[in-house]
Amino acid sequence: MAKSPKEPFFKGNNLPIGLQLYTLGGDLRADVDGMLGQVAKIGYRTVELAGYLGRTPQELKASFDKAGLKATSSHVQAEGNGPEPTLAQIDRVIADSHVMGVEHIVLPSVPMPAHVDTKPKPGEDLAARFARVYSQLTADDWKGVADLLNTKGKALKAAGLTMGYHNHNAEFMPIAVKGGGETNALEILLKNTDPKLVSFEMDVGWVVAAGKDPFALMKAHKGRFIQMHVKDVKATTKPNYAFQQDPTEVGSGIIPWVKLLPAAYAEGVRGFFVEQEPPFARPRIEAAKLCFDYLDKVVA
Repeated sequence: MAKSPKEPFFKGNNLPIGLQLYTLGGDLRADVDGMLGQVAKIGYRTVELAGYLGRTPQELKASFDKAGLKATSSHVQAEGNGPEPTLAQIDRVIADSHVMGVEHIVLPSVPMPAHVDTKPKPGEDLAARFARVYSQLTADDWKGVADLLNTKGKALKAAGLTMGYHNHNAEFMPIAVKGGGETNALEILLKNTDPKLVSFEMDVGWVVAAGKDPFALMKAHKGRFIQMHVKDVKATTKPNYAFQQDPTEVGSGIIPWVKLLPAAYAEGVRGFFVEQEPPFARPRIEAAKLCFDYLDKVVA
């Protein structure tokens, strides 16, 4: 008797395929309800916020409900002067999350200490600027970020929420250790945050763009990664720490999803969000559909 084929990964594990809304860029802000409807029609069931799109939490919740989507995770900056709450206004973050149904709060970038020169230099492109800015961050700076995550994580946990950190590739930039040797920012954050208060969201595309191995990273830090950005890159991506990659739709790049998805699940990842970086070879919503169609069928 022939063996029955395995179920696709997400269906077999009863997991929704999520979308980080950053993927849709300005198209989403221009037509929130229309785009969310298209996202749901593709088959996505969960989304991750990267800002409030000029709407109130109540308005966003109504839009998600209308589309049949759940916003389970939200990227929140550490500080800022905009209309949206930051980690500095943690009570507002908590209240808004409860309104929208968000469960996971994720810090997507770090606050810059006063000693860091962030001003653009003549002829400097964005990637070079990011590399220069992040190269100024010290081990003590990153330990300060770990302290921030612990403090906010404690407040969020008391409210039934989780605190997470999302990596790019700059966090893998080598940092010299006093007395010899080297470490990197992500290792400092993993070592100096309380696993009971702080988790991590692995952006696989940025891990690979840094020339690192996502399998080894998860194995070395069992249980710390609970969410993942499912992001693919082309073989032309050269290892770097300067926010550079050659993006492509999930399943058409070099990342071995057939092996990585079950490995991530085994290490505790439960929130999977498609995310794609610009530049796009096609309309963003079409790219999001290609990613979904691949993941919906992949047997892993």
